[in-house]
Amino acid sequence: MPVLNPTSIAIIGAGAVGGYYGARLAEAGHDVTFLMRRDYNAVKSNGLMINSPDDDLYISKPQIVTHSKDIGPVDWVICALKATTIDAVFELLSPCVHESTNILVLMNGLGLEEFFASLFKEQEIFGGLAFTCINRGEPGIINHLDYGPITIGHFGNDEDLLKHATNLWQTSKVEVASSPSLLQARWEKLCWNIPFNGISVVEGGITTDLILSNPGLTEAAGSLMDEVIAIGNADLKAHEESGRIDNYQMKNRMFDLTKTMGAYQPSTMIDFIHGREMEIDAIFSEPIRRASQLGVQAPHISSLRSSMQGLQIDAERS
Repeated sequence: MPVLNPTSIAIIGAGAVGGYYGARLAEAGHDVTFLMRRDYNAVKSNGLMINSPDDDLYISKPQIVTHSKDIGPVDWVICALKATTIDAVFELLSPCVHESTNILVLMNGLGLEEFFASLFKEQEIFGGLAFTCINRGEPGIINHLDYGPITIGHFGNDEDLLKHATNLWQTSKVEVASSPSLLQARWEKLCWNIPFNGISVVEGGITTDLILSNPGLTEAAGSLMDEVIAIGNADLKAHEESGRIDNYQMKNRMFDLTKTMGAYQPSTMIDFIHGREMEIDAIFSEPIRRASQLGVQAPHISSLRSSMQGLQIDAERS
């Protein structure tokens, strides 16, 4: 059933993640415009194709632009940029933001909402955690492989505003949950992103199934999760939040989810094998910085981060 009152939405960063979720919102009847660069010509000519176990979707003539100023002010901005482009956020988003625009930060990493709140109104900042397996195919084609739920939290943990954010997705095919603590949700996502993105890179660009089939790498992933959970719980305590991450339950959940993914290529590994800049700062360095502030030891994450930085330097030199 189409929405009765379509919401105007700008997708800033219409890669695999932004393209998929933006397409689902357009399918639900919202007024969605995609900011595109690399795939613009292909999508302009052939439309946007989503291959998905939740039903394929083809949009023959999506609203696409190459400059944010051609979108103008909207009700919602969904920012799905790579964290490596964080310095471009204000330039890219500001033409779309007016006094009541809401912003959903659908990105990987820690400390992102704090950065957005330094640029825009705090009460209108939300964080989105996508638990999904998605990648790009040929230009204009997005392959949604599995999962797809989004967990949304509000920067100030405001329950009423959070309900407003989840209502946006009511008529879409996307399963949406809300988190009373955005900070806890961010740390929980890092329980997967740090071990599986990191190990897949330092082992030369391997898929997640190969990590799980190797006892040594599986043990390393578990040790990394232990550190993430310890830092996360210390951070939650320092922010006087009541919730905590249960080590046993979280580790089991992360491993069980990964077992169902098959030979999945994490996003950081894809960036690595294609010679692109990896999201090291937001996913790895910021948790290490907080660990240092909180007096929590993080030797495994620090070693992993150092190895990735070395690989990044080598890639830039080659």
